Amino acid sequence: MRYITGGIALGSALILGSLVGAGATASASPAPAPAAQQSLYAPSALVLTVGQGDKAASAGVQRAVTLNCMPKASGTHPDARGACDQLRSVNGNFADITKVKSGTACTKEWNPFVVTAEGVWEGQRVKYEHTFANPCEMKASKGTVFEF
Repeated sequence: MRYITGGIALGSALILGSLVGAGATASASPAPAPAAQQSLYAPSALVLTVGQGDKAASAGVQRAVTLNCMPKASGTHPDARGACDQLRSVNGNFADITKVKSGTACTKEWNPFVVTAEGVWEGQRVKYEHTFANPCEMKASKGTVFEF
């Protein structure tokens, strides 16, 4: 009888041990991550800069802001809604925003300013750089997007 009792005790110990081990394993594993929230809109988040110099790589950045346009206009841009509206009106084509308007009277001095936009516009990677010959040209054509 002693032999059977020992066998039962050993079997019980093995079963309990496996249950405790399984419980420890189950509680030690992380809970499944919740499904990532899907947005109905493609992301639009940009960093915009204005600097003095002829190229972004060597220009001294004077001002920088963030601009988020989806799902709503936000960021550190002082007129985020206006900037997002202007970008939407040109389908995100920054070259259309930075064109010097015809009839603009500026001196021919070379005092370059560079503007940049980097990030994502409607789900597409964006990296844009434009150099204005002088502050007069920049003021005449930077639009709401680079007005900060």
